[in-house]
Order: sequence, then structure tokens, then C-alpha cells
Amino acid sequence: MVLGIVLSVVLGLFLEWALFSHLYKRDHLEQVLLTYGLILIFEELRSLIVGNDVHGVTIPPVFAGSIALGDTMTYPVYRLVMSAVCLAIAGGMYLLIQRTRLGMMIRAGASNREMVGVLGINVNLVFRLVFAMGVALAAFAGMLAAPVSSVYPGMGQHVLIICFVVVVIGGIGSVWGALAASLLIGLVDTFGKVLVPAYAGVAVYVLMAAILLWRPEGLFRRA
Repeated sequence: MVLGIVLSVVLGLFLEWALFSHLYKRDHLEQVLLTYGLILIFEELRSLIVGNDVHGVTIPPVFAGSIALGDTMTYPVYRLVMSAVCLAIAGGMYLLIQRTRLGMMIRAGASNREMVGVLGINVNLVFRLVFAMGVALAAFAGMLAAPVSSVYPGMGQHVLIICFVVVVIGGIGSVWGALAASLLIGLVDTFGKVLVPAYAGVAVYVLMAAILLWRPEGLFRRA
């Protein structure tokens, strides 16, 4: 996992330098289209290099047990570990963005890039680091989820759509909004599959539509 994070940071730095840094002054749609194009390219490269087989990943032995919930039900320890790690990352991101000098630079650069550059801060380097950290977090999430979901072609496509929904519901730029939206989506999806399984596939998107009608800027983003 450490090696995967290091490699993903290097990849993120390269992609931002070679491609995304040239699109910051253009419309956001062009960045989205470039990202989608890279997804298609990397999927084909993955198919050519490692094939299309499904690979199971063994849960680390120290987390392989289960916790008894009554006489007949158990809950895997590894899922609790995943939850704890995600909460720790969310807390760390909040502290980084709201309580550190780098976080101040990130927020200022997102608000007024030209003014921050005039103050002598290398905005391009700040954006490059943010992009690399985003790539590293995505790779880490995939590695963390691998023992639960296995590794298979296109495993990130469904997650990608849900990520867009999380950002829309929580509000762009809000860490706590993303956390709250993730939990809300998980609850709606789980209870939808139990209570109304025939419509569970659209329950998350109905939730998104309702929140957009109520708060178009998202739950935690100021208008």
C-alpha cells in the first residue's frame, strides 16, 4: 500500500504537469472530458498489460476475524477498520485544509489565484500537490476496498458516479459535506435494497434530485 501511494503521487504530479495545468483557465467541462478520456486510456492499458481477470485480495490476518452481533449475526473486523481509516482521513483532511499554512494556500488559491500569485506563492506547485494528493487518496481507497470488493476490470466506474453524487450533495469544497453525503448515500442505498429493492437503484439519485431542489449549492456549502 505504501508503494502504491508513492507511485500514485508520482503519477498525479506528472499528469497535472503534463495535462491538467494547461486547462485551469478553461471551462471545467474540459477538465472533466480530459479525465474521462484518461479513464478510457488507462482502462485499455490495464487490459493490455495485466489482462481482464478478476483477482481476489486476502484480508490481512490480523483483521480477518468477526465480531458477534447476537447469536446468529457477525460483523467483519476489516469493515470496522475501513470505517476507522476513512474517518481518520476525513479528520486529517479537515485539519490540513482549515488549520495549516498549506491549507490556507489551497483555499486562497481556489478563491483568487491571481492575487495569491502576486503575494509570492507558487500557486502552480500548490495545485500540483493537491492534484497528486487526490490521485493518492483515490488509489488508497481502491487498495483499502480491494479485500472486500476484489479487483476487477472497471471496478472504479460505479464508484466514480457515486463520487460525483457525493460532491453534488455535500457541496463542492466541503470535507464534512462529503463525509455527511457519503453516510447519507450509504443509508439510503442500504435501506432501499431492504425496503424497496425494485427501486433501490434509483434511490440515491432521487435523494440527489431532492437535495438539489432544496439546496442547489449542497448541504454544507454556503450559497
